Amino acid sequence: MTYSHLLKAITGTVAGLGIAVAAHAQTAWDMPTPYPANNFHTENIQQFAKDVEQATGGKLKITVHANGSLFKANEIKRAVQGGQAQIGELIISGLANEDPIYALDTVPFLATGYADSKKLWQSSKAAVEARLAKNGLKILYSVAWPPQGLYVKTPLSTIGDLKGMKIRSYSPTVARMIELMGGQPVTVQAADLTQALSTGVVSANLTSSATGYDTKSWEQLTYYYDLQAWLPKNIVFVSKKAFDALDQPSRDGLLKAAAAAEERGWKVSEEKTAWYIEQLKSHGMKVQPAPAALQAELLKVGEKMTAEWADKAGPDGQAILDAYRKLK
Repeated sequence: MTYSHLLKAITGTVAGLGIAVAAHAQTAWDMPTPYPANNFHTENIQQFAKDVEQATGGKLKITVHANGSLFKANEIKRAVQGGQAQIGELIISGLANEDPIYALDTVPFLATGYADSKKLWQSSKAAVEARLAKNGLKILYSVAWPPQGLYVKTPLSTIGDLKGMKIRSYSPTVARMIELMGGQPVTVQAADLTQALSTGVVSANLTSSATGYDTKSWEQLTYYYDLQAWLPKNIVFVSKKAFDALDQPSRDGLLKAAAAAEERGWKVSEEKTAWYIEQLKSHGMKVQPAPAALQAELLKVGEKMTAEWADKAGPDGQAILDAYRKLK
């Protein structure tokens, strides 16, 4: 072999090693999410994943698994804790059985608009972060859902019209509200809601205009009462172990993308609320506010649940409520 041929061979080998090292240097994360690919939360997460890859110069790649395809909603936290996935999304109130602090943003009529929902998150974020940190998890960002309302087949006048009705629940707090309304709570994850409605597992649904649109609620239900009862929040969170394993520039890029996703997500959520309502109407749903008698009864349920939550959450909970009320 001539010297030039030898030099080319060595150069090619070194170049090949460089490509191999570069490929090896890329970190790949799996991200299970509970909602459909066209849900605004998932769309925001897809953009977040693109931003992360760009911000880290390709060092970190996040593959998003939408609609509970990798893990169901109630399995995601455990999967990230156990290292089966590195990052995930969940609705905070789904963890309410673990700690009452997680239930706060689904206490009815405590925070009914976007401004108050942000203030409630500002008041409670540190407490939520501290609890998740004990599980080795770190919050990257949070985004609110549109305000929650009630989907039913027949018109309502008073709370008595809900007696015995099977109503879909997605968290312990929602289940408690349904019980206090006289209904029968049935836990159904968002990915299974369409089937649950079509098979009669539930005959009513307490959720947002967004979920109502995603699940085509107009195919089984007729009325949507826009209660604006609360704005539940989702969090995107990461394994602290996986986060700490990143180099500092990648961590910085991830956090920068997360901050942008939070700002974008809240903005889109608020902007799309009116669009979702119009979509429900255009498909024949009768969208209206709750009748005065029903609204008054529901507000009493909210007052009772606020008192129950404060009692369960203890001094930490009272401190959060006090801080929130000072911001209002």
